[in-house]
Amino acid sequence: MSILDSIVIGAGQAGLSASYHLTRLGIRHVVLDADEEPGGAWRHRWDALTMRDVHGVAELPGDTPPPRDGRRANAAVPEYFAAYERAHALPVIRPVRVDRVDDEEGVLVVHGGERQWRTRTLVNATGTWTHPFLPHYPGMETFLGEQLHTVDYPGPEHFIGKRVLVVGGGASAVQFLGALAPLTDTIWVTRREPVWRTDDFTPEAGAAAVALVEQRVALGLPPESVVSVTGLMLRPQEREAERLGAYAARRPMFERIEPDGVRWKDGTFERVDVILWATGFRPAISHLAPLRLRSAAGGIQLDRNGRGTTAVADPRIQLVGYGPSASTIGANRAGRTAAKGVQRALSRIHEAPVPAAAISAAAG
Repeated sequence: MSILDSIVIGAGQAGLSASYHLTRLGIRHVVLDADEEPGGAWRHRWDALTMRDVHGVAELPGDTPPPRDGRRANAAVPEYFAAYERAHALPVIRPVRVDRVDDEEGVLVVHGGERQWRTRTLVNATGTWTHPFLPHYPGMETFLGEQLHTVDYPGPEHFIGKRVLVVGGGASAVQFLGALAPLTDTIWVTRREPVWRTDDFTPEAGAAAVALVEQRVALGLPPESVVSVTGLMLRPQEREAERLGAYAARRPMFERIEPDGVRWKDGTFERVDVILWATGFRPAISHLAPLRLRSAAGGIQLDRNGRGTTAVADPRIQLVGYGPSASTIGANRAGRTAAKGVQRALSRIHEAPVPAAAISAAAG
């Protein structure tokens, strides 16, 4: 089996950006994607989410982004990604769900079902969408209504006539309340008091937020999302929910879940039909566990004080869409950085002296 120079796992924004730059550098590689068609996590977003609703999709390298119009995001972005793959002849293989990555005598072996690939370097671009975080609260297994996570969100019409408890203090919770409060009865709960931005989100503010995430990955801590450190802001489409009091009536977390609702810490009971867990995601990196990349602090430490993409524990491994690059703009930049990191790693591999044992074996 031939050994590739690199393998990219994931064909979302970060993976496509990395593949584009690897191609430009002449680095022989393939992209393994778990989905049957292009689009990454965008393929799985709810139908009601339009391009006008999303925070924005940055253009892929050497291209222009899809317009911010009324088209469904789960159709427009996949079409954009598919056209990009074709235009740049990116070597995407799908569907391949990577199970694990092993290190066999200095060669990385990527396993996907019954297939495997061997490579000198790896770019991990698996994002977070396939690893939703669902906290555990006492009694949640007894609830008789619906419990849905962001990944399961079927669109606002599904909730009409139902009393919906939205759990989470991030941008997704704010967006869900914006869509649901004008249609049905909602309750918002968070573990901490929400932090609202009252100033404009300038490029300087964005850079400061990214820097906070970089500090965590530089220390080997599990990354937090960039959104978690920017504060919350309301878009025009959420102003009606604000007028209805959906955000002002936020409550602290309940104490336990019961079959028909939740019990607050003061002993009072709240009947609800649906619990919508907008509790975020964690990096989908379990397939990298055999490589032992995690630090004692629980995360994967990256180089350049958290601004790079190279795993400190193993410079053959690049992580994009992880920590500070977990946004469409950050993913683009990370793709270029990762390709350069792969190039450096390959140079070191090719310059490494051949072990004496290997020379003796060849001579024998």
